[in-house]
Amino acid sequence: MLKYIRDEKVEFVDLKVIDLPGRWRHMTFAAKHLDEKIFEKGYGLSLSPYPGFRVINNSDMTARPDPTTAFIDPFHDRKTLAAISDTFYTDGTPYERNPRAIVRRAEARIKKVTGQDARSLWLPEMEFYILRAARYGSAVNKGYFELFSDTGSWNDMDPDFPEHQTKMPDTGVGQIDAPRDIHANLRSLMVRRIEDAGYAVKYHHHELGGAGQCEIEPYFDTILRAADSVMIMKYMIQNTAREQGVCATFMPKPMNGAPGSGMHFHQYFEKDGKSLFYGGPDQYACLNDMARRYLGGLLKHTPALMALCCPTLNSYRRFGVGLAAPMNLFFGDSNRSSALRIPGYSKNETEHRVEYRLPDAMCNPYVAVAAQLMAGLHGIETKIDPTAEGFGPFDFNNYTLSSEERSKIKSGPTSLKQALIELDADNDFLTADDVFPKEIVPTWIDLKMLEMDEQSRRPHPYDFELYFDF
Repeated sequence: MLKYIRDEKVEFVDLKVIDLPGRWRHMTFAAKHLDEKIFEKGYGLSLSPYPGFRVINNSDMTARPDPTTAFIDPFHDRKTLAAISDTFYTDGTPYERNPRAIVRRAEARIKKVTGQDARSLWLPEMEFYILRAARYGSAVNKGYFELFSDTGSWNDMDPDFPEHQTKMPDTGVGQIDAPRDIHANLRSLMVRRIEDAGYAVKYHHHELGGAGQCEIEPYFDTILRAADSVMIMKYMIQNTAREQGVCATFMPKPMNGAPGSGMHFHQYFEKDGKSLFYGGPDQYACLNDMARRYLGGLLKHTPALMALCCPTLNSYRRFGVGLAAPMNLFFGDSNRSSALRIPGYSKNETEHRVEYRLPDAMCNPYVAVAAQLMAGLHGIETKIDPTAEGFGPFDFNNYTLSSEERSKIKSGPTSLKQALIELDADNDFLTADDVFPKEIVPTWIDLKMLEMDEQSRRPHPYDFELYFDF
């Protein structure tokens, strides 16, 4: 990395650290002054501004860049090399709340639980909206938001949107082609920058939402690099959009009556080029016992997992009867109405996987993947049988069931508050072998309760429609 800085005449090095909720923080160093010490001893920083980390009277830490994460940042005017850093105590001990360290500890349990020296491979689907602009605010006398889209269905009488521009319905336009897909070139620029940062992308396309919903899907990668890739992709997508005069949002439900955005995680164990989840054509969906127990753990612990994987108030607006996001907890073969789908196009011994469809991009990706892995490993360890637990398999269309039929299927939480209650009651699977520090769950709950309290005290715009002249 230091040789690259010298050879490529890099002027600045931008070092990034993730906080507990899942936002990057950064410090920028003049490259000409850096030497090996920054990798050996690290650089000093205070974690007191980082929610969920150390308090102000005990906040001094160090951080060390991970050279394998380095990439040229295209958004700096001066040539800048960026890299992700890990955090340590001042005596050099790894900081146990560092989300990347949590992922490493979770990954180390794979061999202990399965008895095999296997890798955990992950693929996150990135869904988001590209909008022309967004206005929003909350004050003593007002609370509002307004979204502007070049393809939104609501542009009929807006003089800023001439009739010759593309207009699409609110939903049902997945993978639509040009001229209706006006964001293809912008997505290609985003993908080029993601790949320049070192993360391979499989494809991109227009998603279901007509107001500019998009998807970018990378290839499978190891669990830590997959979590890193989520942060890289969000960074490149949002900053490229801003550079081009528009905006990108990963909010799970930015508008009423239009599809929400999730972040499905495909996952499996691999050894010697083969999936350890493959059971052959004689098994349901070609799943072997390890895979069934793994997905059993995921489904059983979903009520608690949702507090980490769907961690905002807005996350739960994405779920509901008639909406594309799955509500009920079951698995099914090629069934996109299930919370856990077995993709039909990957039933082979090299890449057989499961797809967990509940998370969204508001999560801290390191916390989310580590928690999912720990739930799956607990399922293997305790031999959870998903069928005996009532989790299927079911091959029906969940969205066409009657309310009575649907009520017979287990469901996940419908609110952040309910999910936090479930996490408080069910977190032993996370703290096994100290993968998640025991104090991290109450810390997370406190952060999210504060978030809910702030929101609950503010009038909602819809309150006025319902009650202003009651």
